[in-house]
Amino acid sequence: MEELTNTIAVLRAARQLSQTELAEAIGVSRKTISTVETGRFTPSVVIALKLAKFFEVPVEQIFSLNMQR
Repeated sequence: MEELTNTIAVLRAARQLSQTELAEAIGVSRKTISTVETGRFTPSVVIALKLAKFFEVPVEQIFSLNMQR
């Protein structure tokens, strides 16, 4: 089984951004940020790329795939 993890909360905290502020900055809803951040929703490639561009980091620095047995 695979699990997608992310560092969105850490990146947001470093910039002192709320979920709402991040959502507005990349053009999605606060709920989208919340569900992606908590792992309840797997983002589209477009959202992942928007996040990477906003934070100025590679997508792989935000998202990682953990293999579980």
